[in-house]
Parts: sequence; C-alpha cells; structure tokens
Amino acid sequence: MHHSQFKIAALIALASPLAMAQTPLTLDKVKASGSITVAYREASIPFSYLDDKAQPVGFGWEICGKIVDQVKKATGRADLKVQTQAVTSANRIPLLMNGTIDIECGSTTNNSERAKQVAFATNYFYTGTRFLVKSGSGVKSIEDLKGKTVVSTTGTTNYKIIRNLSEEKKLGIDLIGAKDHPESQLLVQTGRALAFGMDDILLYGLKASSANPADFAVVGEAIQVEPYAIMLRRDDPAFKKLVDDTLAGLIKSGDFDKLYKKWFQSPIPPKGINLSAPMSKELIDNMKALSDKPAT
Repeated sequence: MHHSQFKIAALIALASPLAMAQTPLTLDKVKASGSITVAYREASIPFSYLDDKAQPVGFGWEICGKIVDQVKKATGRADLKVQTQAVTSANRIPLLMNGTIDIECGSTTNNSERAKQVAFATNYFYTGTRFLVKSGSGVKSIEDLKGKTVVSTTGTTNYKIIRNLSEEKKLGIDLIGAKDHPESQLLVQTGRALAFGMDDILLYGLKASSANPADFAVVGEAIQVEPYAIMLRRDDPAFKKLVDDTLAGLIKSGDFDKLYKKWFQSPIPPKGINLSAPMSKELIDNMKALSDKPAT
C-alpha cells in the first residue's frame, strides 16, 4: 500500500462509527488527560443544583466529590483537574456516551431501558408516587381517595400510574391534570382537588417551600418505587467498581447517613429550607444490600 493510501485508510478507520463509539475506559482516559468531567443538574434539588452563587451543590454532587478523591488515588493524579458540565434530562445520556462527561450524580432513574446505553452504580435514593394533601384531611392511602378529585401534573409518569391504579382498584378517582407542580399544589390548597400525586421527594420540596409548610402533609405508601443512581459508561468494570466501593465506604463509615441528614433533613441553600424528608425503607434496606437493580 502506498504511504498516502495508508494514511487515507487509517483516517477512514478512525472515522468509522465503531472506532468513534469506543470511548477509552474512564480511568485510563482520566489518567492520560489529567482531567475528569463531572456533570451536574441545574435544578434537581437536593441532589444536584446551583446555589445562589451559581455553584453546583447537593447530595449527589458531594458524593461525586468523594468519588473524584478516589479517582485521584487510583490514577496517581493528585493534580487532577475537575471540569464541570451542566446536563439536562434530554442530553445527559448522549454526553456520557460520547465522552463529554465522565460521571453524573443527579436524580437519574436507574431503569432497564437506559441500561442498554449506560451503566448505573449502587442505587443511592428511592422515590415513589405519594400524595400531598392538606393537613387534617384524614387521607392516609390511595383507598381514601375513592371517588374523589385528585390532581397530577400532565405528561408525568405519575399521572399514568394514578390513572391505572384507579382503574385496577376500581376507585373511580376523578383525575385532573395541571400544567406544572405549583399549579397542582394550588388546586389542593384551594380545595379543588383533595390530593396531588407526584414523586415524594418533589412533594417534600413543594411542602417545605410553601408559605406555611404545616398546612400540608405527604401521605400514602409509595407507589411504583424507582431508584436513582450515579450514571457512568457501560463496559467499564474498573470504574464501576471504584464508584460502588466509594459508596459502600461512605455507607460503612456513616458518612452517607450524615450527607443524607445534611441534604434531606436540615436547612439547605439557597433559602435555608428543610425538606424534612425521612429516609425511605427501600434506601435503608439498600444500604445493606448495595444493589444496583433497575426499576424495571
């Protein structure tokens, strides 16, 4: 093969989709480049969000910091540069797959559909559909909502879950849709709906940030529980082991519990609101099991 032909063949090989898809293993990539890119969300309170100084903070964000410390040790790069990159629900998976970001510690649900494209570490939070009601409403479970008006936000999985459950249990719930979470909460506040069904962690946030948090209660057994987990690239066992080992170490030392109390049960920036969200039974169980099992 002529030298210039060889160069052209090499360029074609480089441009082939297969070659493009092979992002190097994370620890090798980080060691070679001397930098790691950590993704954050701008408004996933209290997991990963911007504070009043426009800096990323949160439960997941702090855990990512502990992982970076371990990456420094594993790669021998004490001088490791940490780059940050904002991601959205829509672009977080493509940016991880193409190597723009190396890890995401947000509020990403670990499910089997996503596992075809990315990998997940040990589940570090669980959320399920529960109900926001006015205090003293007497509502304790979905059965108490039989024949009553319930609101959920249009276009959410929660809306479908409540509709399906109402049909399945023959509860005859009058389900209405609101354009966003604050509007759903307003319908409960003004008595136009008895309950608002949504991810419980979002309900705790809405309750905590309302003018009078004591006016509301979050009730019911969690329906269709989904795990959140740290997202990383597939087929990278060494990096997954480092991330899982870091989480296991935080759990064992009691630091995970401290971080949970700091972000879910204490005043948090920017406004000093306390979500007052107790640790779910599922999360307590998984601190022993250390499972990375997807939702479905």
